[in-house]
Amino acid sequence: MSNIKELKSKFNEKYRNIVSDQKLGKPKPSIEKPYPLDVELIMLSKDFKVSGLSLLVAMQNRKSRRKFSGNKIALDELSFLLWATQGVRNSDNPIFRTVPSAGARHPLETYLVVHKVEGLQNGLYRYLPIEHALYCIEKEEAIVDKLKVVIPSSNPISMGLDNCAITFLWAAIPYRTEWRYPGMGVKVIGQDAGHVCQNLYLAVEAINSGVCAVDAYVQDAADELLCIDGQDEFTVYMAVVGKVI
Repeated sequence: MSNIKELKSKFNEKYRNIVSDQKLGKPKPSIEKPYPLDVELIMLSKDFKVSGLSLLVAMQNRKSRRKFSGNKIALDELSFLLWATQGVRNSDNPIFRTVPSAGARHPLETYLVVHKVEGLQNGLYRYLPIEHALYCIEKEEAIVDKLKVVIPSSNPISMGLDNCAITFLWAAIPYRTEWRYPGMGVKVIGQDAGHVCQNLYLAVEAINSGVCAVDAYVQDAADELLCIDGQDEFTVYMAVVGKVI
């Protein structure tokens, strides 16, 4: 319960006197984690073929959906969802994305458990927003079985995992935020994750799909699934996506 107090604003005279790593002149952390140079990148299109659904209708229809048809999502549709949640809008400095982030620090990395996507083998992938590309971390036909260890059977969404198409898993690299805003990581990263997931909720409406956000998951199992250390980078949020019945 004590961590709840971390959500309170610390922006006062005392806070303003804290010297951040930015003020100390330390190098700015990258907003994209490096990827292995020997991997094959799956370049994604920005020629999105989505419905002309109005924002008003998308907001009216938005809700959590836990039952899916089992039909596949097209790769172009996945490309749209990735761009809508973490996509880059420009190539300037600073880089601006489709979602807001405090100080444009963007502490989140996007991982995907791919289960039913046309043109992609089942497995674990990571999204590279600057390149607008994916690369495969692990090919695994039964990847959903690993996801079921992360999302326990006590969570109602677990019943829909066999028919889902993709699970988004967002991991935070806190230092990206703390480099500029020391002591405010909990508050700011939580806000940033909310921005990202809300964009996903609206975007899925345009591709006749559904989503359910997940915060009840096994932390260690999630970090292990993503092959991250659980300290400098750890899972903070996830969402299950699939075609609606």
